[in-house]
Amino acid sequence: MGANMGKNASLLDALPSGQGTLHVVMLGLDSAGKTTALYRLKFDQYLNTVPTIGFNCEKVKGMIGKAKGINFLVWDVGGQEKLRPLWKSYTRCTDGIVFVLDSVDVERMEEAKMELIRTVKSPENSGVPILVLANKQDLPGAREPRELEKLLGLVELGQGGAPGGHLWHVQPACAITGDGLHEGLEVLYEMILKRRKLAKERKKKCR
Repeated sequence: MGANMGKNASLLDALPSGQGTLHVVMLGLDSAGKTTALYRLKFDQYLNTVPTIGFNCEKVKGMIGKAKGINFLVWDVGGQEKLRPLWKSYTRCTDGIVFVLDSVDVERMEEAKMELIRTVKSPENSGVPILVLANKQDLPGAREPRELEKLLGLVELGQGGAPGGHLWHVQPACAITGDGLHEGLEVLYEMILKRRKLAKERKKKCR
């Protein structure tokens, strides 16, 4: 799978911005709401889900802004502790990472931070844009995006313009109602385009 995704990524780089299918991996701790978010994006309705053992994969179409009409192939990977070592198999050569976070579960925030930092610091994920979906914003006690930025240590990821740095964004969302999901997808799309533009500029400078 990794080899095929690598070929696809090379082809995508050769395409004009906005064409082709973008590969996105959806990660996060168990019970964060990844699968609910995926199927809300896919079918625009709430589906009762069970814990993911392995992965789900769906093609999702952007609905608003610059991402309207853009196809995303989204891999939703199980978040249980025993499955997390498999994440790196799915993030290899991906265009973007969506990290779904339970905004209410403060007790597991440090665990979420550890897994997020571990994922983005992996050499093969260098520079990949990160969208943090701050899920469950409809519930009492949900932390706001600015507080989550600090709790997750997102500043440690560096700036997207620097080599190895990451473009990142925290999007408040509710997977059950769909609030914020397509807005997040649009921001992720813009970050993917910006990353490609920066990569082209660096290549020109190196010539």
